[in-house]
Amino acid sequence: MKLVKNRHMFHLEKDDSMSKLKKDNRRWLKQYGDARANLDYPDGSMIDSLMEIANKYPEYYAYEYFGKKVTFRHFIKQIEAVAKCLKNYGVAQDDIVTICMPSTPEAICAFYGVNLVGAIANMVHPLSSENEIKDIINGVNSKTIITLDICLDKILNIKKETKLQKIIVASPDSSLPPLKHYLYKITNYKKRVKLPKNDEDVVLWTKFISSESRFIGNYYTPKKGDDLAVILYSGGTTGTPKGIMLSNKNFNAIALGAHELIEQSIPGNSVLSLLPIFHGFGLAVCIHTPLICGMKCILLPKFNAKKFGDLIKKTQPNFLAGVPTLYEALLNQRLKKNDLSCVEAAISGGDILSGELKKKIDKFLEEHGSNAKVRAGYGLTEATAATCLSLDNLKDAEDGYIGIPFPDTIFKIVKIGTYEEADIDEDGEICISGPTVMMGYLNNDEETNQTLQRHKDKKIWLHTGDVGCMRNDGSIIFKQRLKRIIISSGYNIYPSQIENVINSHKDVLTCSVIGVPHRYKGQVAKAYIVLKDGVEESGKIKKEIQELCKKNISKFSLPKEYEFRKKLPTTLVGKVAYKELEKENDSR
Repeated sequence: MKLVKNRHMFHLEKDDSMSKLKKDNRRWLKQYGDARANLDYPDGSMIDSLMEIANKYPEYYAYEYFGKKVTFRHFIKQIEAVAKCLKNYGVAQDDIVTICMPSTPEAICAFYGVNLVGAIANMVHPLSSENEIKDIINGVNSKTIITLDICLDKILNIKKETKLQKIIVASPDSSLPPLKHYLYKITNYKKRVKLPKNDEDVVLWTKFISSESRFIGNYYTPKKGDDLAVILYSGGTTGTPKGIMLSNKNFNAIALGAHELIEQSIPGNSVLSLLPIFHGFGLAVCIHTPLICGMKCILLPKFNAKKFGDLIKKTQPNFLAGVPTLYEALLNQRLKKNDLSCVEAAISGGDILSGELKKKIDKFLEEHGSNAKVRAGYGLTEATAATCLSLDNLKDAEDGYIGIPFPDTIFKIVKIGTYEEADIDEDGEICISGPTVMMGYLNNDEETNQTLQRHKDKKIWLHTGDVGCMRNDGSIIFKQRLKRIIISSGYNIYPSQIENVINSHKDVLTCSVIGVPHRYKGQVAKAYIVLKDGVEESGKIKKEIQELCKKNISKFSLPKEYEFRKKLPTTLVGKVAYKELEKENDSR
């Protein structure tokens, strides 16, 4: 097996003659000597792959929910029950079923149940506004929605403006162990949702699932790998979200690729699935991938940063996966020496993991009993959330280091606005070709054609809108979102570079840098800074940060303003919402 260079593109390729490997690729071979390219991707559905692993490990646990553990054998039975009930309620092949739920057992059973009947899962954030939900439902002509009880009022308010025929309502307590279920009912008595009278279109989950016994006939509809299976929506804080169409193969390719690159992704291990299922990273990396690897998903519908440490101690996960802000929360936990000894692997994705934050996380893990080193991943929903992963034997890495591509995934750096490949170490737009690249944007050929482009090599390339470069050994460095680059007097300023420097200060928890209007220069940089718990803002700290920037950043890139905040705005999935900061400045 070798790392093959095709001009400035690298990918893993089979080769029985390892002696042919170049010297500068030997460390890749040492790390990934057992990795395979040209993986055998099944030409079937997600549920087909899940059933295959369930047949191999029927008594292994598939998920855990507040202490209640369910085996793969029972999990498949739950999914089959949902499929039968969906058929009872009129769901047919290729129908689009909207799932507006957090990460609960009902949600993941519904997700795979929809796949089992050959329908398409339309994943929507429960905290979306009424108009957002209405637009999404109408955009796909969805007639069935499975939602959380706290969302019911929003759904009812828009029902007449949609083609919804069935609203299936679940509660976070439905799958709790008996005692916790009882306590939840008592403590949330006043918040209990009442169903509208004389509306047969609204059905409680308990009534829905009880209809299983009435089903007669076939509920399994075979689907191909290239068939549309899931619609996810682009994140962000402004603008209209785009529907991203993903296939069965897209999801199965993520699972197989991750299994090749992460040695801890083995049957019987567990992952703390903190990211929500309406997010690409949460659904593909934190749910489907571990399940297809025979692992247990520890489900949590709502994350509490203050209780993160207690959660780890109680559930003992082998695997952590989350965005950088999640790991920042981990750094604020008060833990004992061996409280993290269960953690064998840690993956960070969804946003930039700075080299400085990586050092802090690695040190924290080591100080609390874990041998894991956090690995930076890179991906986007348009590529099913994961395409590249850093080496797990690196204690330190330069800022933006995201490692090597997944098997069968090829990276190419092109000069911005062209198809011309950039030189080694030269910045350009990151382009991706491989089995996880999306089918396209829903009902948006113009955006699809701008994003998925056929190059002279006849391959379809996903133009990510991200800036990066490729090292001589084939590893990738992520620099910046193309749209986040600040242009000041004709110079390009990378906010992530400034953020990395500021984050290296011992009293800084996190920061975000944006471009603000300037009369002469067009834009200048402004830094928003959050200090660690217990550290008070002072002129001394501000001066130290300014001196740190002067020492490590070119003069034209230096922030013109430094503003301290108690916290930064975040998107619905926990990323820093820099667009909100930009809007604040635009309104001034």
